[in-house]
Amino acid sequence: MGGSDSGPVGVSPQRSVLFAQVINAEPRMSFDESGLMQQPGAKGSVGKVFLGDVARAALRSMGTHGPPHFSQEPGFDEQTWNLVCSTEEVEMSISSRHYWGFGLFSRCFLNEIVVEGSLQTRARCAMDIVASLGRNPWEPTRVRAFERATSGSMASHTSSWEGLISVARESMSDDIARMQDSIRKVRGIEEGSEDLLDSAEESLERARGALADNNAPAVDRALSRASGMVLRADPRSDLGSMERDLLGD
Repeated sequence: MGGSDSGPVGVSPQRSVLFAQVINAEPRMSFDESGLMQQPGAKGSVGKVFLGDVARAALRSMGTHGPPHFSQEPGFDEQTWNLVCSTEEVEMSISSRHYWGFGLFSRCFLNEIVVEGSLQTRARCAMDIVASLGRNPWEPTRVRAFERATSGSMASHTSSWEGLISVARESMSDDIARMQDSIRKVRGIEEGSEDLLDSAEESLERARGALADNNAPAVDRALSRASGMVLRADPRSDLGSMERDLLGD
């Protein structure tokens, strides 16, 4: 995977290209002779690198992933590099470079994030990055310099990020709606299951609140709790039948 010199790309069939303003250069990591990223002080480390707040959030957004590998290792400037990382569903390339001020300050730097995989997975990554940072990463310290360095206007940067976030929100909203429908279908089947279904409704409310905050992991947790409650409440499910057998015993 490589970067793009054609500007930002958000919602597209196969690949998204996102640009982000780095605010904090930390954390500082190390890497070994093969370019694999390591914790500082790890055995076999041969160099240091400033990963930065954006790259850290981007890697976290992937969930469980393989070891990040530096395809371009930092030299004298420990904040200039390129790394790649992948999961079963998505492959991500992140590059760090300065775009004004000769790289003298952390806020001189931007990250280019290239993501390949399913659209919904890419959208979730974008939402998680923004939620983790607690700010809009496409809003730069120096607008004109950022636009020149990324070959993209601020309008295009905003639409690339917000387009993906919208896809993620719509997907999770659909998941909530399907769970709500499942609760309705189980209502009234068995009198003793109402408390469980009420708890499932409460979890759905928490999921809606988390979605309003663009907190995808919290939405997932709330939906998982609701799903478990519905399965326990449904006498037609294996879990529901097992629970009733145990209660009967």
